[in-house]
Amino acid sequence: MNIAFFLTPKHEVVYQNINCTMRQALERMEYHRYTAVPLIDDDGKYVGTLTEGDLLWKIKNTPNLSFKDTNKIPLKDVQKHMNNKPVLINSDIESLISLAKNQNFVPVVDDDSVFIGIIKRSDIINYCFELISQKQEEKEFKMAVSY
Repeated sequence: MNIAFFLTPKHEVVYQNINCTMRQALERMEYHRYTAVPLIDDDGKYVGTLTEGDLLWKIKNTPNLSFKDTNKIPLKDVQKHMNNKPVLINSDIESLISLAKNQNFVPVVDDDSVFIGIIKRSDIINYCFELISQKQEEKEFKMAVSY
């Protein structure tokens, strides 16, 4: 199965540029109610994932940093504590599931590491649930027909 089936394309994803400020990221994440967002560089390449925890630890570990001052700190200066590994768009489903076990979303990149979207773990689980339900219905139908 092609993993592109699960892809949420970049234009539908909330992501942040690594050169944006902490304040921009905080406000965007609050507005969309996200706890983590993909980070890209100026060339559109995936460079990591920013979490609420990363922002919180930066505030905690920076003496005298106030919310007002977060507009002076670029995201590239915020240490990332989560390593959301990306998957290539032409990867197999096994690679995708292996990453999705430990990540809420899996960033998807092309052969040049350019970010092209994400695959949400919830979409994979929903697909698997539908497959299981369909197989159960087929089994029940076969049992009913055999009587």
